[in-house]
Amino acid sequence: MIRIVQQLYFNWRFYMGLLVVIVLFLLSYSFVWLFPIAQGMLGLFLALTVFDVVVLFMSKGKIEATRNLSDRLSLGDDNTIELVLKSSYKMPVNTRVMDELPDEFQVRNNEEQIHFIPGSTERIVYDVKPVRRGVYKWKKINVYVSTVLNFAERRYRLGDSVEAGCYPSIKQMKRQELKVFSKTAVFHGIKKIRRLGNNNEFEQIKNYVQGDDYRSVNWKATSRRGEVMVNQYQDERSQQVYCLVDKSRSMRLPFKGMTLLDYSINATLSISNIILRKGDKAGLITFSDKLGARVVAERNSGQLSRIMEVLYRQKTRFLDPNVQRLYYGTRNYIKGRSLLLLFTNFESMYAMERSISIFRRLNRQHLLVVIFFENTELKEQSRMEPENVSGIYKKTISAKFALEKQAIVRELSKYGIQSILSRPEDLSVDVINKYLEIKSRGML
Repeated sequence: MIRIVQQLYFNWRFYMGLLVVIVLFLLSYSFVWLFPIAQGMLGLFLALTVFDVVVLFMSKGKIEATRNLSDRLSLGDDNTIELVLKSSYKMPVNTRVMDELPDEFQVRNNEEQIHFIPGSTERIVYDVKPVRRGVYKWKKINVYVSTVLNFAERRYRLGDSVEAGCYPSIKQMKRQELKVFSKTAVFHGIKKIRRLGNNNEFEQIKNYVQGDDYRSVNWKATSRRGEVMVNQYQDERSQQVYCLVDKSRSMRLPFKGMTLLDYSINATLSISNIILRKGDKAGLITFSDKLGARVVAERNSGQLSRIMEVLYRQKTRFLDPNVQRLYYGTRNYIKGRSLLLLFTNFESMYAMERSISIFRRLNRQHLLVVIFFENTELKEQSRMEPENVSGIYKKTISAKFALEKQAIVRELSKYGIQSILSRPEDLSVDVINKYLEIKSRGML
């Protein structure tokens, strides 16, 4: 009996019928001839309700449900969840299905209605888009079963609680990999850049021996030595590429539900995959007011998994970035000249000027590319036509900040520091294009 009470729910038809009966009894006080009708309606209403409840709870049929989802969700992408429901009732039933989604999604309208014929199986497919890294927990699947009378419902709580971790976007990484290595990449935002020169590095000048390529003859050395000299080359070595990810408070700024740090983390995973596929060594250093996680640049089968696990655990901090500590960290942990892709953000020229001296020192030892974000909301505000004095003020201030971003790019360029000013949604493509450009020009 307790189980029935816990699983029994009445729907709108029950309450509408109850309301009609109550109204008839109230009217019977003024119109006595309505009293027998009210009694009859009450008896019919109770009989139908009891019959509906008996059929629901005495039937041997039941509903089974399972949930299919990946154990790793992709940050900022649509992730598909599938519910498989099977009815073993010997009669047609109507159901309302509500999956208990993680609290982080704040979804309240995920009800689906399904009509089952005897022994049928149905599927429900929906998408979720997580915008924060971490663990997401699905609870039970609630299924409310009713008969054709639809007076009462029986609730089933099915399935197991399931946890899934939200990792940096694996889907985005695969998309960018396909764009880079497919022949149609030019149509997807990735630039196909012709490599200048060849794929070999100069090693030494040596005497010509039979079989050497005559195109490698060094005529200047030949004239000095009086004998034929040729340039000898060796295969290009794997170069080190480090992603330096800023976790300070400037990276907490939101854009379409995700922080700038999460956009940087997705881009870091995508570019690390391309780096490894191109034969280079990928590494990672995170920092804020102090140095964070470090992954030494390597090229092996497990490197991408190590980088992804480290990125998954990163969190922003409320303090300003300490680029001086980053500089000493790179001196201690990075051996040899490397390409440094620094993901950070500047909202003013003053913020950049505080770090420019460290950037110059980093750029002398390595090839530094500073990557920061364009404030798209301010840019759109600067393009709007003002309707009043307040609008003119907002437009002027927005234009000032937008121009200041461009001034930061010019200031960095003045000191020979390369930079990328990117919209958050275009970050991965812009960084990959810059890397491919550097590789094609042999700048490292």
